[in-house]
Amino acid sequence: MGATSPSSTRNLVAVLIALALPTSAFGFTPPLQSHTVVSSDLISLGNNMAGLKAVNTKHTINDVGDDEGVNTINNNSSSSRRKFMSSVALSSLAILPTPSFADEATISTPPVQVVLTGDAKKLFNEGRALEAQGNILAAQRLYTKVTKISPTFIYGWSSLGNTLVAQGELNPAEETYTKAINLCEESLKGGDSFGTKRCDDLYLLLLNRGSVRLNNGMTKEALVDLQKSDTLRARPDAIILQNLARAQEVNAQFYQSDRSYDTAISMTANEVNPFWLRSSMVKYQLDNVTGAMDLMRRVENRFPEAPEVRAAYAVLLLGRGDEDAARKKFLEIPDRQRKKYADRDYLDKVISWPPKMKDGVGYLSKAVGDSE
Repeated sequence: MGATSPSSTRNLVAVLIALALPTSAFGFTPPLQSHTVVSSDLISLGNNMAGLKAVNTKHTINDVGDDEGVNTINNNSSSSRRKFMSSVALSSLAILPTPSFADEATISTPPVQVVLTGDAKKLFNEGRALEAQGNILAAQRLYTKVTKISPTFIYGWSSLGNTLVAQGELNPAEETYTKAINLCEESLKGGDSFGTKRCDDLYLLLLNRGSVRLNNGMTKEALVDLQKSDTLRARPDAIILQNLARAQEVNAQFYQSDRSYDTAISMTANEVNPFWLRSSMVKYQLDNVTGAMDLMRRVENRFPEAPEVRAAYAVLLLGRGDEDAARKKFLEIPDRQRKKYADRDYLDKVISWPPKMKDGVGYLSKAVGDSE
């Protein structure tokens, strides 16, 4: 049986989960890509699950795929999918000398696999088919078998990571992505040799792990991954930039975040996305009230009933000096949902608003009697 060719694309499923991650209740989340990883966009409107699938819960889960590829998380709409082509190959065998006190034999490290053959290839393709059908648990079982049969196969680990993300198991997903990244980096150490394919989608793997880390409280580590992903990509990528901007934002790098959001928006200007809300709040943090309000109006026009949009819009109205309009907008939020904005833990750990936004909504919560 011949080696699997990486020329075919595969749908990738990435589910972003805004659990411990300081994401917006509106829907920011990281993206997951097959052969790749998630980006940190929106969580979905009114949803606690953000997508790593591609963490692409911007509203939804994003899929990216390849023959032997990894899934990536994307933050767009839950129905959005990314296609991704990847090349797979076998890297050279590394031979390590045994310690001087051991036998004279040498210990060999199995070669990194970018292409599968035989039974492992069959199992992997069956897993991909099940994943494409939405049968995540069955796909996970097969990917687990693949990692046992071929533990140095990069995309067995990355695909397993995608299924774990889809179920909200972010800690084990982060570990499996790390294994895929380590194998990919090991593959690249051999340099270019004729006839040998190397892992060529490290930027996607870093995107997925960065997105998972962004949604799992590892904000500094997420920033490092996403910066590396952006550098390796070597050209603007909307999904990477959305997640990078979010990572910069939660690490209080507001000027850098503003630039990244602006570039991502310029690449998606024909469709208002939930991450535009985050961009608006960053602009407000930087005292660009006019720019913040321009974006907020478009977001509010697209998502007029989303509680987080109403709350954020109310804060901007307050910042513009129109307290009556701000209170009125804030009171449009149903009582039970509105009272969440009086909870500092909710502001810090669930939606993770910038400082000025938290101050403004704190003032409004007191003004309408939701807090003392």
